[in-house]
Amino acid sequence: MKEQPRTRPVPLLYEPVAEESQDNRFFGLDEITDAAELLERATDLHTAFRAAADRAGAYQAIAAAELTDPRRFDRITYAELAERIGVTAAIAETMAERGRQIIKDAGESDGHQY
Repeated sequence: MKEQPRTRPVPLLYEPVAEESQDNRFFGLDEITDAAELLERATDLHTAFRAAADRAGAYQAIAAAELTDPRRFDRITYAELAERIGVTAAIAETMAERGRQIIKDAGESDGHQY
């Protein structure tokens, strides 16, 4: 197979103009004038964000458990984990323990449901 010659990237002759967004709306809530509709839409968003935060927290706990697993040659301490995520070592330890429980529970079920 013949080796292709390396090509150089084409230099930019100008800086592309970033589209300035004048849109400071929050999911369209600012434009809803009917209070009942606003309440319904805001509640839906709140529920969705809470579910997303809960799921992200579960994945964070799983990662914490894996990173602090004593069987890993490159494991980190709870203090190092705490520094990475901006919490105390006690909270990091609790998070890792929660992650170990999630992993254990997923292993006992048919698949992983975090």
